[in-house]
Amino acid sequence: MESRECLQGRDVRAEDIAWVRATVAAHPEWTRKAIARAVCAAWEWTDGRGRPKDFAARSLLMKLEARGEIVLPVLRYRRKRKWAWAGDGLKEVKAAEPVESALEALRPLSIEPVEAGSAEHRLWRFYLERHHYLKLRIVGENVGYLVRDRGGRDLACLLFGAAAWKCAARDRFLEWSGLERATRLSEVANNTRFLILPWVRVPHLASHVLGLAARRIDSDWRKKYGHGVRWLETFVERGRFRGTCYRAANWKCVGQTAGRSRQDRYNQLRVPVKDVYVYRLAGGAR
Repeated sequence: MESRECLQGRDVRAEDIAWVRATVAAHPEWTRKAIARAVCAAWEWTDGRGRPKDFAARSLLMKLEARGEIVLPVLRYRRKRKWAWAGDGLKEVKAAEPVESALEALRPLSIEPVEAGSAEHRLWRFYLERHHYLKLRIVGENVGYLVRDRGGRDLACLLFGAAAWKCAARDRFLEWSGLERATRLSEVANNTRFLILPWVRVPHLASHVLGLAARRIDSDWRKKYGHGVRWLETFVERGRFRGTCYRAANWKCVGQTAGRSRQDRYNQLRVPVKDVYVYRLAGGAR
């Protein structure tokens, strides 16, 4: 191994890996989360608001383990608690009436970030778990939105999360080298979930919602994480969707994926090929 290389957006030296190896050996009782927290503290690895980047640290540890550099403790599985949905809200969801009208009759729409623990957050999670074909999965830094019409009726849900670590089509379009990708990846947010609720039939709604999200996501990301974003990306499964709403919202298709996923550590897991769309936010220079 070289004396210095870039992993998870950080310069990692051989002595850093040796320190991690010694720390793991000295604390066999620690969980992976505890080790990641120790790495963040020792390396002063924090986000723009001073919070430990333990998710990124855990990803780095897993990469070191996959290469045989360290041995992490066995994962400790816990039974997940069932989400406690608000009974009244659930009844309202079941009784939702179709929304079929022109977009203009619903404007202005509200698009607000969902705060963890709020009634809106529980409802947002419920919608994505119940109605999105991929369910809900949150990766790294993220901002979720619940969209309502001017009468307060729920219309759509969005989730933006951490960008894909590697995407050849995106990186070529942005003209990023490996080093640039490592240092600038935090400037990209991935639209991992977009759901128009199944009882909503409103022409041009999806592209309008994407435009509303694009206009405020940078400020919302700065408020939550202390740094902004300059680009948005998304991956559209070709056999399932055509990407019409993204094109209508001026997103650019820059190529296709190679048919692998975030979890494809050993280049063996095949997934459907997706079109790669990219959107430059206002002020986001190429």
